[in-house]
Amino acid sequence: MTMLDRMRRHKAWLKWSLGLVVVTFVLLYVPSFLDPVGGVGTNPNDAIVTVEGRPLTVGTYQRLYQQQLMSVRQSYGGQITEEMIRQLQIPQRVVQQMVDEEAIVVTAERLGMTVTDAELRERIVRMPGFQENGVFIGDVRYRQVLAFQRPPVRAADFEAQMRKGLLSEKLQAAVTSWVHVTGAEAESEYRRQNEKVKLEMAVFTAGQFSSGLTPTDAQIAAHFAGNQETYRAPEKRRVRYLLIDAEALRATRVVTPAEVETRYRDNLAQFTTPEQVRASHILFKTGEGKDEAKQKSAANAMLVRVKAGGDFAALAKQYSEDGSAPMGGDLNFFAREAMVKPFSDAAFAMQPGQISDVVKSDFGFHIIKTTERRAAGAQPLADVRAQLEDQVKFEKAQTEAQTIADAAAKEIDDPTDLDRVAASRNLTVSDSGLFSREEPLAGLGYAPAVASAAFTMELNKVSAQLRTSQGIAFVTLTEIKPPAIPTLDEVKTKVREDVIRVSAVALAATKAAGMAQASARGSFAAAAKAAGVDVKTTELITRGTPYPEVGVNTAVDQAVFALAKGATSGTIQTDSAVVVARVTDRTDVTPEALATGTPQTSDQVLQQRQQDFFAAYMTKAKLKMKIIFNEAALRTIFGS
Repeated sequence: MTMLDRMRRHKAWLKWSLGLVVVTFVLLYVPSFLDPVGGVGTNPNDAIVTVEGRPLTVGTYQRLYQQQLMSVRQSYGGQITEEMIRQLQIPQRVVQQMVDEEAIVVTAERLGMTVTDAELRERIVRMPGFQENGVFIGDVRYRQVLAFQRPPVRAADFEAQMRKGLLSEKLQAAVTSWVHVTGAEAESEYRRQNEKVKLEMAVFTAGQFSSGLTPTDAQIAAHFAGNQETYRAPEKRRVRYLLIDAEALRATRVVTPAEVETRYRDNLAQFTTPEQVRASHILFKTGEGKDEAKQKSAANAMLVRVKAGGDFAALAKQYSEDGSAPMGGDLNFFAREAMVKPFSDAAFAMQPGQISDVVKSDFGFHIIKTTERRAAGAQPLADVRAQLEDQVKFEKAQTEAQTIADAAAKEIDDPTDLDRVAASRNLTVSDSGLFSREEPLAGLGYAPAVASAAFTMELNKVSAQLRTSQGIAFVTLTEIKPPAIPTLDEVKTKVREDVIRVSAVALAATKAAGMAQASARGSFAAAAKAAGVDVKTTELITRGTPYPEVGVNTAVDQAVFALAKGATSGTIQTDSAVVVARVTDRTDVTPEALATGTPQTSDQVLQQRQQDFFAAYMTKAKLKMKIIFNEAALRTIFGS
């Protein structure tokens, strides 16, 4: 997380209590492939799952889903695709979160734990998002803050979620009180996180040695025979489907100017932006083992240089200790509440071109330069008309598709009905081709709801309505192909590629071994050049940093961090390359840094161990609970 992300903490202060980030990005509409329920017969009061008889409803799911989706959309700059939703498994994660939270509540209550109203209020009034100058903002403004979230949050919902969070804290504290971290363990972890090496690397990739390799049929067959499980194909299924194409309907919908104007008036708040400023800063961090007095002195010295006419952007690039340094300290535009109060107060008090004195915040000492200002205002209708027209078209198309699907559902009882219904409505019944759970379907692309139904239904049965990225589908299962090891002919191309890669890595290892021996007798760079590879260099890096040509690699980590400064490794083999590395510099942990940093690391390790144990504890606890999933509702929820 960058310093800017942390400074914008007022956009994330609900994360702990809600379990999902609440942000101010407003969805004008949710495309069909993001629709969490899709309006296909699932009532907001219906239970998706019950935990020990306690219903967790569609309505709760929808609220949490939208919050999570908006968070993801903002993280990706508003750009999110069907593929990203599938990979992130947002619907599944939200349902699992709901189950986990309720299971914690059940377990805590069984142990006699409760959260009193006084405890709840004490936590709320101490939350930074509900304080001003260290004092609770009062009940009226507290509810206003919740109402201004996007989507709005009811106080009752917020407090119910807070109560669950406090119960979780109590339960975790009770069951993990025995967990501890020794001083030696904390020191070892601190060293692991903070030791650094600077490297010269000779990387011999498989690609450098694969040219001209032509494996024989015998070699290919031998490799396949020895690695058959690697090529096992998953179970695949085939469906025929009738699609009501909402996207096609969308293109034919007509939207009147009056409809657009009404939508604009009803959603004017979404197009209104608060006053904003654009600012840059130079930050000298505090905390993390830094000497605060020295950091303040450095900030004051920097202020003198800036006030004397120094190039602010150049100085920020060189000296600022946060993620905005490469941009010359530029933080772009932000609203007053987006930053911590001391920073915002200073930035908004200045006119463009003015520079602040040293400003102290929780993150350190800032020198701030305000560069631009934007007054509060609303986007005119003309600027958003096309967007609103598209929104209304989308909604009309969804309504029409739903009407068609509801009518069709009354006429579909078995697979033979699909063709008749399609013909009567000028629709088409299509074939998906064989697909696995994780593969796209021909004509539908990635369709998790369809895939989920296909892999749970019986042959020659017809599904209920299912949401896809294009509309609503009815499917019938026509073929099941069990998982199996394919024949060599079916995967011969892949096996051939693997044989070439393995052979190329072996050649690379031989070349690398010769280079390592030569470097021991002379120059590392000269030995690499003689071996035909360029030397790659790194900055001082910690474990887990991507290496040139290799990426993050545990084997390389283990080898190079075991070396002294000036030492050269032997050959280090990865899946597709062989590395020889020389440590040109090394930063070991000093006794002073160890003494300063170990307590914080100890807390981190302790917290992680407690979380891991608590997760294992709750996994066992859930095995003893009666948890019933509503399969029909889960199939309706996209991606479940």
